[in-house]
Amino acid sequence: MLRLITLGFLVVFGCTKLHANEVHFTESAILIDGSIETLWDKAAWYPLPYLMAGSKPKKDDFSGRFRLLWDQNYLYLHAEIIDDILSDISHNPLKDYWQDDCLEVFIDSDASGGIHQFNHSAFAYHIALDNQVVDLDENKQARLYNQHVLSRWQRNTQQPEKINWEVAVKLFPDNYSDMQPLPAQQLKVNQNIGFMLAYCDNDGNQQREHFMGSVAITPVNGDSNRGWIDADVFTRMILIK
Repeated sequence: MLRLITLGFLVVFGCTKLHANEVHFTESAILIDGSIETLWDKAAWYPLPYLMAGSKPKKDDFSGRFRLLWDQNYLYLHAEIIDDILSDISHNPLKDYWQDDCLEVFIDSDASGGIHQFNHSAFAYHIALDNQVVDLDENKQARLYNQHVLSRWQRNTQQPEKINWEVAVKLFPDNYSDMQPLPAQQLKVNQNIGFMLAYCDNDGNQQREHFMGSVAITPVNGDSNRGWIDADVFTRMILIK
């Protein structure tokens, strides 16, 4: 089946790569504090324009964009989120975590794709407003992965509905297991990774109203919320110096 995925200037037909999104190297590690350094100026912006679940929000309700950098130890993410209401309904980080406002970082360390719903050939990290990080484990249970991800955000003082969210993500090999965790990989030049970013937007209700992402996903039986199941929908990124 022919599939088209677009992000920025990336166009992929089936498995044939016509152009890869490039992630620039940073010589200096980025301090994850929500205060945006000039190091970020070299990174390209990408939007979050695609509806994956719920209804499409108005621009003053939610909009977002992001950019990426890397060094040997981390993939760095800066997400700029405009959200008029920040909501964290459940105090238990493992309960209904996808219904609250959160960033969802999808990452496949070698861009190999495939089903990862209950394995760790790829991760779907839900990063909550309190910076707790959740994904499903191999027993189909929600588990904290705070040791995999550093996260901090803060409001823009001139535009309070805008938040700057900085994240540093470790990458792990395809055969990572919760029973026998493997050490994080060292990132390297020309490494291909699978990546997608999404945002769960809740306006104070019991469930999220909007789920917006960086990739246009072909629905399966009407469902475009496929990133937490299938890494084939991720965008391929290449790490460059």
